[in-house]
Amino acid sequence: MTFSRTLVLAFAVVLSGFAIGSGFARARTADRYVTVKGVAERTVRADLAIWPLRLVAADDDLSRAHAKLENDVRRVRQFLASQGIDTAHIALQDFSVTDARANQYGGPVQAGSRFVIRQTIMVRSTDPDQVLRASQRVGDLVAAGVVLSSGGEYGPGGGPTFIFTNLNEIKPPMIAEATSRAREAADQFARDSRTSLAGIRRASQGIFEILPRDQAPGIMEQSQIEKTVRVVSTVEYALK
Repeated sequence: MTFSRTLVLAFAVVLSGFAIGSGFARARTADRYVTVKGVAERTVRADLAIWPLRLVAADDDLSRAHAKLENDVRRVRQFLASQGIDTAHIALQDFSVTDARANQYGGPVQAGSRFVIRQTIMVRSTDPDQVLRASQRVGDLVAAGVVLSSGGEYGPGGGPTFIFTNLNEIKPPMIAEATSRAREAADQFARDSRTSLAGIRRASQGIFEILPRDQAPGIMEQSQIEKTVRVVSTVEYALK
């Protein structure tokens, strides 16, 4: 009996040691992984243009200022039509009248015309190239006596804003491309380490970025008709 118990105990110790050893081996294997990033980029072209033309008319007589503004609106419509832009899709926005003498704080009256009228003509077009060509001829309006002001809530410096709206269409192939490039980097790491990949442990898709095609200080994405779309995928691969 004593010999049998001793034999069984010894076998159990050996089996336990083997199980513990296998557990450590699995733990070490589980800790063997590589983290890689895959980048995908596409050059795209804007498919929507928004162009605010801010008109300003000033005069000491309110009626004359308003008449000048209406005349300028007609000139802008004619200009846009001559550039091939459908004026049925433009909208008049942000009409305002300022009386320089109606100073509620009692300060000194500023020099210049008493009444200043402002209005924005908003151009929205699915032909950004046409809008771009028209914006390059905006000097014709100034030469015709139309006063334009820059600034405001839309657009860079008063010029057109170019928007790319088809991001959802290119997302799937770009994600596939970024993941494929991550896999290539992981395969190269595994070969250099004389091992192989065992599968994906974890993966995360980065945020899609729409960047200016020409990336330089001071260049804004919305002012460029051509843009760069970028996504970065991060993937962890287990190693055998």
